[in-house]
Amino acid sequence: MQHFISDNASPAHPEVMNALMEVNSGYEVAYGQDRITEKAKQLFRKHFGECQVFFMSTGTACNVIALKSILESHEAVICADSAHLYKDECGAPEALLGVKLLTVKTPQGKLTPENISPLLLDRNMVHRVQPKAVSISQCTEWGTVYSIEELNRLSEFCHKHGLLLHVDGARLANAACHLNTSLREICLNGKIDLLSFGGTKNGLMGAEALIIFNASLAGKTPFIQKQFMQLSSKMRYLSAQFIALLNDNLWQKNADRANQMATLLAEQTHHDVDIIMPVETNVIFARLPKEVISPLQTAFPFAVWNSEKNIVRWMTSFDTQEQTVMAFAKKIKEVINDYS
Repeated sequence: MQHFISDNASPAHPEVMNALMEVNSGYEVAYGQDRITEKAKQLFRKHFGECQVFFMSTGTACNVIALKSILESHEAVICADSAHLYKDECGAPEALLGVKLLTVKTPQGKLTPENISPLLLDRNMVHRVQPKAVSISQCTEWGTVYSIEELNRLSEFCHKHGLLLHVDGARLANAACHLNTSLREICLNGKIDLLSFGGTKNGLMGAEALIIFNASLAGKTPFIQKQFMQLSSKMRYLSAQFIALLNDNLWQKNADRANQMATLLAEQTHHDVDIIMPVETNVIFARLPKEVISPLQTAFPFAVWNSEKNIVRWMTSFDTQEQTVMAFAKKIKEVINDYS
């Protein structure tokens, strides 16, 4: 049964499964020294430009290891109060890195030079934690997308003030499709410092990649990856998934399909519900009458984002079918009419 809980709930793309079967024969050198992993890294450089690539199993691991590579214990990372890093990683950055997260209240999940600046006023004061990095989500947890202009302003501000810029790109592919840019362009041709590039939400079985554009930051990362239990012995099964994703632009086809289905759902329902955020990627946030939420969830499961305000989240995936979207939209109209 298809539903709208999360793109994490979707299956792996058939081409990804085929890629796994293709590398599932013979012997390869372990711990990422194999030919498949090297081929995957070359593909990353083709799509992103010169970079160091580290394959991992979860997005949280990518984020934490990225920050561990650049932060000392007296330093801090600035992020939005809606950031996955802050809200949905069970305190992993604080527990594993011993660093502080400085959060910014943002209406649509976006950081700007203006809302970051107040957190820099106490720099060089020995009694205060020292901001060293800024972490943004692209797209944000609200599904909104930083424009290239916004990214450039943020990158220039960070580097002017000695801050490193990390991007949590769990849904970077969806953001790139919305902006109609390449992966290299959305990363400002390497002007961001570190990127957690998502695969699992875009058709992979369970693979993420940490990309470090600033080579001077990557010296400790291989050792941190091992120490933090993310150096897979049979790395080829992670890297092969990315070969499938980056070959023939499968990343783009999958993300574009997911975005299109969210746009269709929004178009079909905006007269019946209050859509509270711009629909720019594969996520819709809507406010529903409280009494219709449970009946709708029974028919088409989805997440309640804020039970006090009756805000729900609908997610689409690369394999969401148009007929499923239309059936859900029809059900929404029917249930709302029944309770009105």
